[in-house]
Amino acid sequence: MKITDSASFGQAIRDRRKELGYTQQHFSEMTGLSVSFLSDLERGKRTAELDKAFYVASMLSMNIYLEPR
Repeated sequence: MKITDSASFGQAIRDRRKELGYTQQHFSEMTGLSVSFLSDLERGKRTAELDKAFYVASMLSMNIYLEPR
């Protein structure tokens, strides 16, 4: 999936979490992050903390790449 904004990043996170069968509550307990943070991230809230977003992707076994166009 090509990530073009915070909404597409959040959608990718949501899709992967669901693919793994995790509820937001369960994933919150696994990561130590609040359900409200995870919900905001998945909805594409622009003010989500970048380090936490990277942590979430890592916990979902996702890679993040930046490459020139």
